[in-house]
Amino acid sequence: MNNEPVKLTWLSGPDIDRLAMTNDEIIAAVEQGLVAQGTPDGAVIEPRMHLTPDPAFNGHFNVLRGYVAPLDLAGVKIVGDYVDNYKRGLPSEMALLNLFDPQTGMPRAILDATLITDARTGALTAIGARHLARKGSKILGHVGARGTAYWNVRLLDHLYDFDEIRVHSRRPESREAFAARLETDLGKKIIVTDNWRDCLEGADIMVEASRLAEREELFKADWVKPGTCVIPYGTVSALDIGMTDIMDKVVIDDFSQFRAGKLGALRPHINAGLVSEDTVHGELCQIVTGAKPGRERDDETILFWHRGLSLSDIALGAAMLKKAEKLGIGQQLVYR
Repeated sequence: MNNEPVKLTWLSGPDIDRLAMTNDEIIAAVEQGLVAQGTPDGAVIEPRMHLTPDPAFNGHFNVLRGYVAPLDLAGVKIVGDYVDNYKRGLPSEMALLNLFDPQTGMPRAILDATLITDARTGALTAIGARHLARKGSKILGHVGARGTAYWNVRLLDHLYDFDEIRVHSRRPESREAFAARLETDLGKKIIVTDNWRDCLEGADIMVEASRLAEREELFKADWVKPGTCVIPYGTVSALDIGMTDIMDKVVIDDFSQFRAGKLGALRPHINAGLVSEDTVHGELCQIVTGAKPGRERDDETILFWHRGLSLSDIALGAAMLKKAEKLGIGQQLVYR
């Protein structure tokens, strides 16, 4: 019997900051997860699970689970989503990613997954837009200012170099700080709006990452011009119930998550029978791998709904581990 200690890698938040992952590194890692998802026997993904300790805390945990065969990694991410954390000076979403040897079950690494959660979400938004938005898209409208919102805008602008970026969120101080950070990092003017309509109407790409406590139809179908790409992923739906009626294609990230749960932007439309597995065009992974077409005409109006993939967490975590090993960043912890 081997008496050598079993060790695992620990990457803290400061470690991950030191990695300075580039836009292209993040997008490439998340795309690797999509390719695995779209390849037979390339991945296993389980629908996310939720834990709500007490409704009075105004938050819950998401548990995401998956396996990426080309990376030889299984993973479980636990992320807390607490709306009022800003009152305590904390991020609304904080997470840990646990990576395992899929053949033995032995742990390989634990990573602070707060940045992973934000960046992989933005990367999925950007990859979706790359395949589903018009190539000449020049106006972005973005509702929401949480951590994932920053990476949505940053990575979308990396691909499209927008002429106009509009942002909105519920709290004035939140949207102003969001815009200031974007202006500094992107080097361009950000338009701050005090309402949904001014932010979204007429934009080429519309992203909705709101944080509603209960359903409210704040995002109107009337604001969507032909040829737009609409990307909603708020936990509680803000979409006009008629939104799916104007879409030429509806694309999702994963059918198992489409079938499960009570949350998400399209849940009211699914429950009302307005969108179904038969009417969905397909999963993004099918488009990335060429199994199905993405945008086929400039006048197509397309909705891409993503809820977040454990495969994206695992793939980005694996890319970070690889870079950390190369740079000598991180700690080796004794497991047993």
